Amino acid sequence: MKRTVKPRFIKRMGGVLALGMVSVVAQAQLELDPHVAAIGPKSEVPVAIQNARWHMNDGDINTLTFRSMDTLFTTRQVSRSGRVTPLSEANHSLDFDYKFEGKTYSPTDFLDRTFTNALLVMKDGEIVYENYLNHSNPQTHFMGWSMTKSLTSLLVGIALEEGRIKSLDEDITRYLPELKKGAYKGVTIRQVLQMRSGVDYEESYDFESPGIAARNHIQALVKNVVRFVDVAKTIKRAHPPGKVFAYKTIDTAVLGLLVERVSGGSNLAAYMAQHLWEPLGAEADGFFIMDGQPGVGREFSGAGFNAILRDYARVGLLMLNKGRINDKQIVSADWIEESTRPAGDEKGPMDYGYQWWTVSNTPAYSAIGLQGQFIFVDPSTKTVIVKMSYFPPLDKDEAAMRETFSFFEAASKWQPK
Repeated sequence: MKRTVKPRFIKRMGGVLALGMVSVVAQAQLELDPHVAAIGPKSEVPVAIQNARWHMNDGDINTLTFRSMDTLFTTRQVSRSGRVTPLSEANHSLDFDYKFEGKTYSPTDFLDRTFTNALLVMKDGEIVYENYLNHSNPQTHFMGWSMTKSLTSLLVGIALEEGRIKSLDEDITRYLPELKKGAYKGVTIRQVLQMRSGVDYEESYDFESPGIAARNHIQALVKNVVRFVDVAKTIKRAHPPGKVFAYKTIDTAVLGLLVERVSGGSNLAAYMAQHLWEPLGAEADGFFIMDGQPGVGREFSGAGFNAILRDYARVGLLMLNKGRINDKQIVSADWIEESTRPAGDEKGPMDYGYQWWTVSNTPAYSAIGLQGQFIFVDPSTKTVIVKMSYFPPLDKDEAAMRETFSFFEAASKWQPK
């Protein structure tokens, strides 16, 4: 549909050519991407915003969208309060090389080769390197994507220690009875933490032939016409619970709903603020993107948290210190150890614990988010690395991921002088 352009605009912009330009622009603004339009009911979210959300992962704009989520989504704040945990600094040049696919590269090479927006390296609790690129800065809030899963796991551990959750081996539908009609009936909290729920939710985003995950992404996050977790109410079963590892964001969405339910009438963001963000000594508020408007939407607990670089580093420091920071034990050391231990017998370059990726044959582990977001922790060298990135989707994503871990390995072994 074309918008009528009044004559005064034609004169102001220079005649017939301008009329054509305005008409084309107006038409583009009014037309919803056909992939979005084809799935789910009509949305009240403005068409321009739906289209922007649809394209937010595209490689030519994600260096900006990944740090502008509060302009694309309704958000819910995770407030900081009280004393900020100080981070000592002793800045160094990264005077080492790393090897990848038979070639040697410098850390300067690494920044551009792996699409870096910001990088922080911490050794033994001290920042030894910090760099912001592409007009980002220390106040920039970066989208963590699936690093959020690891933070949600911490909240489950805190709720367990508080006695709000009695046991990880309870049927999760004891707390979430609305899920009893679907395949989560009979699944334990531990199995959900391990991504071994067995529910039929393939983490595939083929929008030419959309499955359950792709449809849920569009309806919940792009259009806000459903809540992301609601599909768990009727989901089918693909495998017996506990038998097969299959990475799926719906499991973490269910964990987020669990924390909300046991929080005592609060919401996920408020519980996180009180029990993690404030005790952590964060220096800035964080925020979740929401899957709907205020009063309706829920925090996107599987991939929607945003924070500044140094606060992600404080999370890494908390993990390195086995759940302790600012002389406070925020989450038990047993939970940290259990979370970062491989849950199954499968062996690959990366294994999985309780929503944390473990690096095979090493004590290292990492929170990992879509298209290059990392909180990497290596207890053996007391190293924490936070990297915020804008990996392009698909083929280059995998190579950049492998190169990033080659750099992490070298940086972990590096001893600043």
